[in-house]
Amino acid sequence: MHGGFGSQEPVIRGHFHIPALPGGGLDVPYIEIHGRETGPRLTVLAGVHGCEYAAMAALREFVSEVNPAELRGIITAVPVVNVPAYMGRTPFVVPVDGKNLNRCFPGDPKGSFSDVLAHHVFERFIRGADYVIDLHSGDLPEAIEPVVIYDESPVSEAARRIAMAYGTQHVIRQPSDARVTTGTTGSAAADAGVPAITAEAGGSGIIDPKAVAIHVMGLRNVAATLGMLPYDVKQTRGQTEHQQGWSWIHSPVGGWWQPTVELGKPVSKGGLLGQVSDLFGDVIHEVRANQAGIPMIITTSPAIAADGLVMVLTQEV
Repeated sequence: MHGGFGSQEPVIRGHFHIPALPGGGLDVPYIEIHGRETGPRLTVLAGVHGCEYAAMAALREFVSEVNPAELRGIITAVPVVNVPAYMGRTPFVVPVDGKNLNRCFPGDPKGSFSDVLAHHVFERFIRGADYVIDLHSGDLPEAIEPVVIYDESPVSEAARRIAMAYGTQHVIRQPSDARVTTGTTGSAAADAGVPAITAEAGGSGIIDPKAVAIHVMGLRNVAATLGMLPYDVKQTRGQTEHQQGWSWIHSPVGGWWQPTVELGKPVSKGGLLGQVSDLFGDVIHEVRANQAGIPMIITTSPAIAADGLVMVLTQEV
């Protein structure tokens, strides 16, 4: 538990300067709101991927409505973590070195640009927090069913509490012995003993008002659940928790990708998920489900490279 602002300014807007980066360093914007009363320290990140705009818009909206006089604890918000990707409109990766920043945590101060950036962001904003929420949307060529992910760890019960409170229909627990995604903010935080969730809604480089509203509601729900802000928690009926993680499906060939299923609609094992054709229109590969599950992510762009991600399925419960 952390103190209120006391004699300190209740709202601080600043830039976290990282000097040890090529090109003269990097300034990462952040907002820190100190409540009048003691309470948890909550870090909320957005823009770990540079073109996931609905998540960034939601954090901006949420922060603007927080009244320090009603807040218990401290909220630290980073509206755009991956500034180079945001400025360059670069999906998925940091344009300087081509690495996916959300596979680089907790980072490496002696590594390449993305590793150094991840290291400083982790040490400044994640380590030492009581809870972490990382907001995402589908990037430019993908759509996502609203979902919250947390990692199995010694702090998973605390993470699960805020994951369920966020209010999405689907919640995924990533087993510790079968992590499909590693080096994420959530997995690195869990390994450091910090309860963390990754919240997904929206996609395709669009600021979808419905996706923004899902994220804003989720942030309000978590803040209320933690006793930080006096919101009413909006309950979601029939939430499904998938405790065996998810499966990332790639196409072995490149070409023109066309999905045949919809987000959130269950598919059976062996069912047709989509087809890849050559640029003349002849089908060269059928993508089929390796398990029964529910599509959480679908690549919406027809352009697909060999071994390109086409879909993510969560296991049916």
